[in-house]
Amino acid sequence: MTIEELWQAAIGEIELSVSKANFITWIKNAKLIDKKEGHCILEVPNQFTKEWLENKCNTLILRALRNVSPEIKKVIYVVAERHPDLQIVVANRFVSEPQLGLLNNRIDENTNLNPKYSFDNFIVGSFNELAHAAALSLSDANNLGKDYNPYFVYGGVGLGKTHLIQSIGNSLVKKYNGNIKVKYVSSESFTSELVRAIQSQKMEEFKKKYRKIDVLIIDDVQFLAGKEKTQIEFFHTFNALYEANKQIVISSDRPPKAIPTLEERLCSRFEGGMTVDVSYPDLESRMAILKSKLDNFDITLPDEAINFIASKIQKNVRELEGSLNKIVAYYRTSSATPDIAKIKELIGSLIVRPPRHISPSKILDTVAEFYEVQLKDIIEGGRKKELVKPRQIAMYFLREELKESYPSIGKKLGGRDHTTVIHACNKIERTKQTDENLGMELNLIQERLYNT
Repeated sequence: MTIEELWQAAIGEIELSVSKANFITWIKNAKLIDKKEGHCILEVPNQFTKEWLENKCNTLILRALRNVSPEIKKVIYVVAERHPDLQIVVANRFVSEPQLGLLNNRIDENTNLNPKYSFDNFIVGSFNELAHAAALSLSDANNLGKDYNPYFVYGGVGLGKTHLIQSIGNSLVKKYNGNIKVKYVSSESFTSELVRAIQSQKMEEFKKKYRKIDVLIIDDVQFLAGKEKTQIEFFHTFNALYEANKQIVISSDRPPKAIPTLEERLCSRFEGGMTVDVSYPDLESRMAILKSKLDNFDITLPDEAINFIASKIQKNVRELEGSLNKIVAYYRTSSATPDIAKIKELIGSLIVRPPRHISPSKILDTVAEFYEVQLKDIIEGGRKKELVKPRQIAMYFLREELKESYPSIGKKLGGRDHTTVIHACNKIERTKQTDENLGMELNLIQERLYNT
């Protein structure tokens, strides 16, 4: 196995263990440059990243590398030689994407698009067919800036949103033969670029750059929440492009109304076009995704193995890809096709183990009993203070323990809108981090669910 293949396999596992923001900020630009005598040399762009990885992420990185190559004992971090415009280089440098073991696709210098993302290799199923159909329609030059503007797609982590929105950009670049200004940017990059423009007093250049774009693609727009000045500038950029009939494409992990601290006027703009969601893929779709990804490797797995992986890894596409990285790494080091037992061992940490004997009714009954309120009041009651908290916690457990969809949970709780459910789940998740009493209550409820 080459060091590129080793790092590719390890980084697939690391990405599953950290937030997307942390992965992009700290890990994505790291590069494995050497391996000898059990030591791996990891090149990072600057001293700050080196110290952060050493102090915060070393154990995770070492474990991921050792899962692929057990003889590794230590990771050594070194700073690459950079030229003076370091921050600009870090933000815009063009690196190979390691995910899925695809062959050295390089990010386009002008558009920031990765050519590996296309409609041709996007798997369509019931979970994403509407989002795909609308995106495909946007690739028709005659629809730009008209019917679906903005195009806003939302859904959970690892469900293919980035693939879909970049496919729109790549398709348009190809159709226009490069004679169209397409720009893909994450909300974090947009914010960082804005901050640099303010610091260097180059705001006019920043505005001109973004307002002459024909197709602006913004990924993970939820990260604009709470960034007041960035939202203001994005609002003006949005308006300038919209009024000039330029196309705007946006992705988020939740619908506009459910993004906390998002300005109302931005929320209104986002909802003014086409808003579509992608949900969890069903078994058949997961199997189709695995078979499609396997085409990129020199390995063939029997249908039994593919069915096993697809049935055990249910949460998202990225976890399916992470499982393939591990299996391919094993195949390349041992030159043997793994059997079911070996596959189970390799992907054990990724397997979703659904709770036994837990049903939606049991969750609702347990929460009602714990807080000494009537079940019908949780379901049908209004916004009385003594009912709001139990209702939100019931929604949280239905989502966390059973992975039910937000609309399904809303239906069970008195026909409430899915945005209400999203708000409740996010609130409980945030509050439990700082409220010890709530954390204790959640643990006690969970014990009752599993031990009775």
